[in-house]
Amino acid sequence: MLVSRRQQLVQLAKSGLRALIAVVLRLEAQVRELRRQLQELKDRLALNSRNSSQPPSSDGLAKPAPKSLRPRTGRRPGGQPGHPGHTLQPVEKPDHVKVHRLERCPCGQCRGVSLHGQPVLDYERRQVFDLPPMHLKVTEHRAEIKTCPLSGRAVTAAFPPGVQAPVQYGPHFRGFTLYFFNEQLLPFDRLRQTCLDLFGQPLSLGTLTQTNRRADQRLDPVEAAIQRALIQAPAVNVDESGVRVAGRLQWLHVACTAQLTFYGVHERRGVEAMDALGVLPHCRRWLVHDHWKPYFKYDALHALCNQHLLRELKFLAEEHHEVWAADLSQFLLDWKEDPLTAQGLDEAQFKRAHARYKRLLRQGRREHPRRRQGQGRTQQGKAANLLDRLEDYDLCVLAFLIDPAVPFTNNQGEQDIRMIKVKQKISGCFRTSEGARVFARIRSYLSTCRKQGHNLWDACYQLAIGQPFMPNAPAAGP
Repeated sequence: MLVSRRQQLVQLAKSGLRALIAVVLRLEAQVRELRRQLQELKDRLALNSRNSSQPPSSDGLAKPAPKSLRPRTGRRPGGQPGHPGHTLQPVEKPDHVKVHRLERCPCGQCRGVSLHGQPVLDYERRQVFDLPPMHLKVTEHRAEIKTCPLSGRAVTAAFPPGVQAPVQYGPHFRGFTLYFFNEQLLPFDRLRQTCLDLFGQPLSLGTLTQTNRRADQRLDPVEAAIQRALIQAPAVNVDESGVRVAGRLQWLHVACTAQLTFYGVHERRGVEAMDALGVLPHCRRWLVHDHWKPYFKYDALHALCNQHLLRELKFLAEEHHEVWAADLSQFLLDWKEDPLTAQGLDEAQFKRAHARYKRLLRQGRREHPRRRQGQGRTQQGKAANLLDRLEDYDLCVLAFLIDPAVPFTNNQGEQDIRMIKVKQKISGCFRTSEGARVFARIRSYLSTCRKQGHNLWDACYQLAIGQPFMPNAPAAGP
């Protein structure tokens, strides 16, 4: 009986110990999960526009102090020695000349003796640049009406091209509305008030809509030329962003270079939209983007935006004190500034750079091992996810070392898309899909004109008279 009782107590103790161990293990797992969640929340709070892809507007009032990713040069801010600068310069032939006559001597010793008969030795010149008084000039066209001596019918002279209605605006005024609505992004109500203040003539919505639609029709060959030039370009920056159209979310897509800009608005974000817009399916050279997966569906060479990667590496270096992240960031920045990069690396130089790149990734892998095959979709941290991307797309990251035509970042695409976002912030949304499409086409023309050195005021006038500038197609490269 005593042995049996002892065995029972031992069994009870063992079962209690197993239950206690199970509870401890369960609590330990909960603590690990809570720590992970706490770290994830801390990471979210630490994200800002400097160390992630968040826009500066998301920083709120507590904006981080500016801190550039560029290394210090030791130079003072502002214009550097040798910079030509820009200031108002006198012109050779002024529009008007006013001569201020010297009738009496101002020297103070001759008590104002008369200089009426003295010859003019020279002039001291000062020029004032100003605007003329603002008003609309009205030109009345009168077509003669006569009687044909043979048929006896009344016949009328032809009006000049473009003079079609009894009362209408001329091409300079239409160019004015195109410029301020599509380039300076004035919403209709403010543009209407501007026309009333400057010219005493309020602009109607119908007139502005008709002007934009007519410009849209005239830009058919210009848009086709921009698309052809982009397809032939050695490297094209691409990006996309949401826009509100008629109360719904649509997508603005941009394909651009330093000389060309194409915008398109579509209901979809992915491949369906990019196929419909007609540029990316035909590109066979480099596409520079931010690693959005649908871009990889196109049969082109792909280069990743290193600015995005630098922000992620900065976050890991500053918040998690990852040494490999700081070293890799410095590696990329060093090669960006290296003169060899602009010339193009030979095979041996690229192999050495690639080997150094892989060594830095191996340092990171010691702290964040790759998920083993068969583990399923186990959750990883930011560092492990970034390392996966850097390893799987290593040649896309280092594309700027492979081909000098590849830019280091996708900043060109982000800059070109930014002003359309400003338009949305000003006006709230586009009221119709047609209005969004027309604005995107006109903006493509204006952005391309600016990049190619055309005066935009003149570009809008040329568009208003039906003779828009045709873009120059850059050389396609070897």
